Amino acid sequence: MFNKKLKFKKSALLLALAGAITTQPVLAANWLMIQGTEKPDQAPRAKVWGFAQIDYQQTDDTKLPTLSGAAAGLSGDSAAFNQMAPQLSTSSGFNIKRARIGVRGANFPLDKNVNYFLMTELGNNGITTGGSGSQGQLTDASITLNHIKGARIRVGLFKTPGSEESFKGIPVFNYVNFTNGTDRLLIEKKVDNSTPVGALPDGVPAPARQENTIYGTRTDPAFAVRDTGIQIFDTFKNNDWEYSYAVMIGNGNGLALTDNDKNKDLYLYGSAEKVFDNSQGPRRHSMKMYAWSQTGKRTVDSTEHKRDRAGVGMTYFDGKYRAAAEYFTADGMIWGGPVAGATNTPLSVFTDQKADAYQLDLGYRIKPNIELNARYDVLNSATKSDANTGTGIDKKRVFTTTTLGAQYFFNKKTSVRLNYEIRDLDAPTALAGSNPTRVAKVLDNRLSAQLMMVF
Repeated sequence: MFNKKLKFKKSALLLALAGAITTQPVLAANWLMIQGTEKPDQAPRAKVWGFAQIDYQQTDDTKLPTLSGAAAGLSGDSAAFNQMAPQLSTSSGFNIKRARIGVRGANFPLDKNVNYFLMTELGNNGITTGGSGSQGQLTDASITLNHIKGARIRVGLFKTPGSEESFKGIPVFNYVNFTNGTDRLLIEKKVDNSTPVGALPDGVPAPARQENTIYGTRTDPAFAVRDTGIQIFDTFKNNDWEYSYAVMIGNGNGLALTDNDKNKDLYLYGSAEKVFDNSQGPRRHSMKMYAWSQTGKRTVDSTEHKRDRAGVGMTYFDGKYRAAAEYFTADGMIWGGPVAGATNTPLSVFTDQKADAYQLDLGYRIKPNIELNARYDVLNSATKSDANTGTGIDKKRVFTTTTLGAQYFFNKKTSVRLNYEIRDLDAPTALAGSNPTRVAKVLDNRLSAQLMMVF
């Protein structure tokens, strides 16, 4: 079945690329163009810009249930998934989630075919935490060369082409939190296991720990779907249709500015988009279909582990109705999370697992400045059977979330959104009555609100 999905993905990419090489280049906006280019003869040499997002989040703070074995000591402790990220120290509160400022520009006297993009993060999130992460973390630093017709070249640190949810600009993200699939499969978090974890409070003695699993702590910022490398891309137009492609090679080392091994990640992206009424900008009216893939390896303890992702999706927005659907798969390294679901236990990454995720997202503008939203997302995590399947340390989890939301747009720059997430977690193949099945039952629903301003 996976092979069929892979063939479909490759076919979609080829269709987009075929469309691209048979049409004329244009400079209309899409995520590749918005983030990687500037308008010729119009963009300033240096434009300072940014945005801030201030969140409030709350759960019922349901504690971990009575656990057995060596994990018994965690009974009644805070459950990590009911706490606010990234510190996991409270179940409710305000947070300056994102505060980014940057500068971008083009149209230099010596060469109008070059533009640049710089940005830093000052907020409190996975980018600015994790050992070496700090406020002021550089998130983007790229230069684009627009000298070759149909093959722009972008070099540096920037967002990798891929899933619409992770690729699109955060200022036009329609919800407060990412789906479980994007959060756990696409936003990579490195775990350092250089310090041996002596005792895991999972109720299982050391020799029988989950196989093919790394235990450790975060020592680096979250990768934030960014990489340092080189990308060739462009967008072409044929009547109302736009065809885009991107091919990128990167270090596969997130926000780090250098590589940590000799392996490189390969990113492929293709899209076909019908633009309505010649609209432009990040919320332009259009219908888009896209496919993407990422293949790479990570080196841990001198052992290479593959990390592959691939997906397809579509978006639709006509000014009043909005719809989006996406499906993607993961093969190789995937996020396991904190042991026993506690806030003070080692983190885990599975090195040889599979997962898939999908989402359906609908929006309706009841007024030009008020939009109602509903999103349903499912993550099937660790679906590959292994020696742990059916035991008390089974890895498989199924996350299901229905998010109900509303957005109010004060203007094009300032908006507020309110979300209520109905969350469910299951450990369907774990031993009945085991710790995983007990922990899964205490996942709370989550209320969140966010004020955002772009400047």
